[in-house]
Amino acid sequence: MATEIERKFLVRESPVTGETPGTSIVQGYLPTSDTELSIRARLVPDSGFLAIKGPREGRIRMEVECEIPREMAELLVDTCGEEVVAKIRYPIFVGGRVWAVDVFQDRNEGLILAEIELTHPAEEFLLPAWCGPEVTDDDRYYNPYLADHPFTAW
Repeated sequence: MATEIERKFLVRESPVTGETPGTSIVQGYLPTSDTELSIRARLVPDSGFLAIKGPREGRIRMEVECEIPREMAELLVDTCGEEVVAKIRYPIFVGGRVWAVDVFQDRNEGLILAEIELTHPAEEFLLPAWCGPEVTDDDRYYNPYLADHPFTAW
């Protein structure tokens, strides 16, 4: 099983320009009896993915993700009804690292988050000036929460 170590930040001023290529993402979270576990189906333009993420321990969590047929991912996302997360993800390069800047759409419009994946929790990185407060430890800024409690309703 792989581990995921990431840090999340609100974005003060979007670094995305009209020339920045982005990827449309729609994802739904399947119901589970374990509140610490998330099962996600993700649609991107040409494929689909299924991911299972375990509970966070600090900034570390276990994650397994695999590509699945797009049609299967569509069926899984459809079972989630309107409780899905839609966003455009932009890769932004800063200090030799890739930041994922997510510009949320639909029920989460107005929210922009940036995240960086790390190889260990204490890894140092350059924090871009466009990053605002860190929200890594705030569950409200994780996609499963946003699917059920959209940002526009806060």
